[in-house]
Order: sequence, then C-alpha cells, then structure tokens
Amino acid sequence: MALPEPLLDTAKLLEQLRELGAIGHDAAQGGRIRIALTDEEKAGRDLLVRWMRELDLEVRVDQIGNIFGVLHAEHPEGMAQPLMMGSHIDTVRNAGALDGCYGVLAGLAVVRAYRQAGLRPARAIVVAAFSNEEGVRYQPDMMGSLVYAGGMDVQAALHTVGTDGTRLGDELARIGYAGDMLPGAIVPREYIELHIEQGPVLEAEGKSIGVVESLQGISWQKITINGVANHAGTTPTRLRHDAGYAAAACVAFLREQVVAAAPDTTLATVGSLRVEPDLINVIPRKATFTVDLRDPDEQRLQAAERRLADFLVTLAEREGVTIETEQLVRFEPVVFDAALAARIQAAAERRGLPHRRMTSGAGHDAQMLARIAPSAMIFVPSRGGISHNPREHTHDDQLALGAQVLLDVVQDCLRGQ
Repeated sequence: MALPEPLLDTAKLLEQLRELGAIGHDAAQGGRIRIALTDEEKAGRDLLVRWMRELDLEVRVDQIGNIFGVLHAEHPEGMAQPLMMGSHIDTVRNAGALDGCYGVLAGLAVVRAYRQAGLRPARAIVVAAFSNEEGVRYQPDMMGSLVYAGGMDVQAALHTVGTDGTRLGDELARIGYAGDMLPGAIVPREYIELHIEQGPVLEAEGKSIGVVESLQGISWQKITINGVANHAGTTPTRLRHDAGYAAAACVAFLREQVVAAAPDTTLATVGSLRVEPDLINVIPRKATFTVDLRDPDEQRLQAAERRLADFLVTLAEREGVTIETEQLVRFEPVVFDAALAARIQAAAERRGLPHRRMTSGAGHDAQMLARIAPSAMIFVPSRGGISHNPREHTHDDQLALGAQVLLDVVQDCLRGQ
C-alpha cells in the first residue's frame, strides 16, 4: 500500500504570515517593527513557539536565543543527521511581512504536510528561527547563526551592548529566551533557506524560482572624520578643514572610483551619515558615516577596500583632517553546495517553473550555516525588488510555489538519505 504524499496547506501558511506580520504593526508609518529581543519580538517568538507545539514539535532554545522545532524521525538514529530549514523573525524598522518570516513559516508548512499525512521522516526535520539576523539593535547582523556556526563566541555575543545601551544577554533573559542548549548542538546534514529575493531580477526576467548558488561578501565600516568648526561666511575655502566636505568627497569617490572599477559586481552604500554641529552656518567639525561594500568575489572585495583605504589617506592629507576607521562586519563571499543547488533546480524543472541560477546580494543565515553544513537557498520574486519596506510584497501564488519547491527538495533529500 502506497504511503500518502505530504501536501502543503497553503492557506494556513498565508494565514500565519499575516498573523505574524500583525505583531509590531506600526499604524502611523506602516509596516511592522520587531527589533531583536524587544517586547514585540518576544510576542513573535511566543507565537512561533506556540505554532511549533501545536505541530507536536520538540522546541529547543540555545544560549543565544535561537529557536528550533524538531520533528523527530521514524527511528531514533534519524536524529544523527537532521535536515534543517529556517531563517529569522526579527525585523528592521517599518519592515515588510515576508523577510525572514517566510522561510521560517514555510519550514513549518513542510512539517505540517508531514504531520497531516501521518508520516514520520527518515531523518529528523528541524525548523530554525535564528536570533538577531538584522543587526539593527546589536551588531553584527546574522549574529544568532554566526554564533551557532562557531564564528563568534557565545559569551562575547551575550556581552554585546546595543544601540540603546542594553546588554544582549540581559535582554535575552528578560524576554525569556536565554536557553541552555549549546549553540551548534544540532548539526544538520543540510540546510535550506527559502526567502523572498529582496531584489528585482526574478520579476524582471519573469522567473518563478531563484536557485541561489552563492552569496556576496560584505564589508561594513564606520568612518569618523575630524576637522575644525568655523564660521561659514568668514572662512575662505582654502583655509577650511571641513569634515562635511571630506565625507561628501568620500561618498563621491565610492561611486565614481570604487564601484566604477567593477560596475557589474561591486556595490558601495553610505547608509548613515551625521555631521556635527549640524548647523546651517557652521563648517562641520566632525562627520561620521558608514560604508557598506559588497562583491561576490573576495579578491574584488579586497580591492575595493584597498581603494577606499588609500583614498582616505590622501583625503586626510589634502583637507587637513584626521580620519579613523572601524571595521564593523566582514564576511567573505559564500559558494553554496552544488549538489543541493542542483536539487533545487531539478525540483523547479519537474514542476515546469521558470528559474535561474543567481547570487544573493543580501546576507542571510544560510551563509553562516554553510560553515558547518551543505547549504543553499531558494528565492521567489519580490514585487519591484522592494524589501526592508512596508511595500515589500510577493504574490500569494508565488509564495505557494516557493514553499512547494522547498517541500519537494526536502522530500528529495530525505529519499536520498
């Protein structure tokens, strides 16, 4: 007698995306705000844990607050090499409802399909929600998965002080998610992350599925320029030590020289810029700004960093200012597991879904899990390429197709043992 096939309950997945998306809703500005380890994110965590328990999953929480829902295998030895899916549920400010949450809740949808079919997998299935992926309150971003993969000491992470002066470990305990499981205690045989693209490529090309085979390297720096404040009307240009001008020159250099050296791959962004004393008629004495450099090739990323560093030396001498740099985040590019990417492509082809191989421009928990397990990602289109924004949107049918491909890949992996 043939065993029943696990079938997705798409309506339930969409319902849960809406319900989780309502937590932290900002009526004034739109979107939702569930910054890591705030009361709003605790409410999201509580809801996720409730849904995991409704599926009779074993819920585990590790020392950095990562949440795992475990569907145990048919036989005890199936826990030795579990299959893991996941992402995160924390947000940036005024975020959309899908970034991160889709991957976690689609993982629950896969588990629900097994439960409703009365099936036990050959190997355990684990749904993960990693802590502090966005890095808004505590840096670095992707902290939960970074700690889990051994890239950051858990005690160092717990002692991290946030932008609001709070200590991460204290906030984790306050919201009730300071678990006792050692990070990395569950070692997956493979990790699969389903995500909206957060970019325009799939929509522009009419593709339903992105087979993500690599992920860009990321370099974040904070740059502080100290000059001399003076009267805007009485100080000749040749005698100025203008921190604001020096910052603007750096911004222009990033676009005109650093990006221009590899325009198809290198990206540079100044996302935060502050000047002091911030007065219309005073030459700025200080400018502080961030630089986000990205490239899928490590050598090109290093070249971009060197060009910026050399320019800062020249700029400081030319303008008579002092410049300090602080490395905030540095992650090398990641190449995902070729066999797992091939399974994703094959699943899309079996369903006749137009697809393409691609590189992710954003960072994801998958890049950290790739340190300890074969990993890959599945993308679905983002309307207008918009993300980190209340207007973030993917059509329901596209969300359903992505979840179906995820289920197909999970079944294929488990059949292959």
